[in-house]
Amino acid sequence: MTDVSHEQYDVDYVSEILAETKSIAVVGASPKNIRPSYFVVKYLLSKGYDVMPVNPGHAGRTICEVMTFASLSQIDRPVDMVDIFRNSTAALAVVQEALLLDPLPKVIWMQLGVFNQEAANLAENAGIKVVMNRCPKIEYARISGEIGWAGVNSGVLSSQKPVLKKGYQSFGIAAKWPSQT
Repeated sequence: MTDVSHEQYDVDYVSEILAETKSIAVVGASPKNIRPSYFVVKYLLSKGYDVMPVNPGHAGRTICEVMTFASLSQIDRPVDMVDIFRNSTAALAVVQEALLLDPLPKVIWMQLGVFNQEAANLAENAGIKVVMNRCPKIEYARISGEIGWAGVNSGVLSSQKPVLKKGYQSFGIAAKWPSQT
């Protein structure tokens, strides 16, 4: 197990995850453009992540022009992060399925409102980092400074110049963000 508190996450922990992640399976992705999971898929794609929507009812069709898989086991390439857009009870089964992947994902990320300590313990005991009750879209925007464009206080202060990445007005996540003190 790790010594990560799931009440509050250090900015270095989250920024390191977002900087090192290249591929993300979004379990519970919706094809409906009014659903939060749709916005997250679209946003993460715009940041250059390889996003793989997982939705058994939509498998074989596209979400945000990306092919949707029926389950994690059907994904045809390695997954760095499993982003869980399911309820807290369902998170355990998603983590159990993720533990059958080869190679194992590096991160289990549970969306806003999703807490499952048993699932977190299972993942952490397998050497997988865990984030609960957070949204990678919001965290990316907060840490990169993009959320400030909407007048929201990101809580991150730095004199370090943001790293410009590909995409429209797209600042990236530094591999090692300055610690907050």
